[in-house]
Amino acid sequence: MAAAIAIARLDAADAAAWDAFVLQEPSATFFHRAGWARVIRRAYGYDTHFLMARRNGEIVGVLPLVHLKTLAFGQSLISMGFCVYGGIASSDPLAIEALAAEAARLGEQLGVGYVEMRSEQAQIPGWQTKSDVYATFRRELHDDDDANLKAIPRKKRADVRKGIKSDLTVDTSGDIDTFHAIYAESVRNLGTPVFSKRYIRTIAEEFGDDCEISVVHGPQGPVAALASFFFRDQVLPYYGGGTFAARPLHAYDQLYWTLMGRAVRRGARVFDFGRSKYGTGAFDYKTYWGFEPTPLRYQYHLVKASEVPDINPLNPKYRLFVAMWQKLPLPVANRVGPWVARQLG
Repeated sequence: MAAAIAIARLDAADAAAWDAFVLQEPSATFFHRAGWARVIRRAYGYDTHFLMARRNGEIVGVLPLVHLKTLAFGQSLISMGFCVYGGIASSDPLAIEALAAEAARLGEQLGVGYVEMRSEQAQIPGWQTKSDVYATFRRELHDDDDANLKAIPRKKRADVRKGIKSDLTVDTSGDIDTFHAIYAESVRNLGTPVFSKRYIRTIAEEFGDDCEISVVHGPQGPVAALASFFFRDQVLPYYGGGTFAARPLHAYDQLYWTLMGRAVRRGARVFDFGRSKYGTGAFDYKTYWGFEPTPLRYQYHLVKASEVPDINPLNPKYRLFVAMWQKLPLPVANRVGPWVARQLG
């Protein structure tokens, strides 16, 4: 008979063991790392509840949770808040069951609207599953540039070649100020509030070389920027954007193509293009690169909420907000944006 599962909270003394488990657990992601607890607390001030399942003292499962308290959307308990992946990282059915039960109990104790698991696969029987909103995109990387170039469909490959031949340079020195300025302009143009510079700086400080900031410079200055994460044999281009000048210069193509090359040289074998909503330009863009979508199966335990939340820009309720935000002067959007972004999680 298997030993009983004990649930405990992460503390500083357990951080190394937590990360060692995350590194070897197949279902874990970069967003399960212990450092996210410090990032969220420092950058946003939210409480975190990082739960561990132990058997005979050994970690057999982890679940990072963020307790969001917002004026706009009420309270929620999300794994993982401000990240695209999360949920329970474990290969042990009893650990999954125990962590899910503790998350539900905690959500009810805190009085949240719902508990959300941003899992790739549905793990928890009885929880509601939503798989028609987001997909993720992954593809294996080859050892040499020619093979990776040939893996890109012909039309997009021609764009990549134009970027390679253009007068563009890529700076990977970690210029957070320039990155944030470009990213802020890009998301304002899309109608999305930008996160604070403190948030990305905190991520870079917490994860060191596993967070890379790259900026593409054109003839007239910086035009595109990207924050990427490295985890095991994967690279995740995560926060990316550009000015209106980026597209005709093929700066985006150069941004992602050069990242592929650097990632291979670092030993990466998987390019994780990240999450996109069905029916969006970002979704289509990733398919142009030859990536196939895989649905993300987020799961929900409703506490005070009467239905699964639908907080995304494609929801008709938020279209007016998106259109209004696109028209804001950039200084105004940059000043107000971090407060609004804190509400979204």
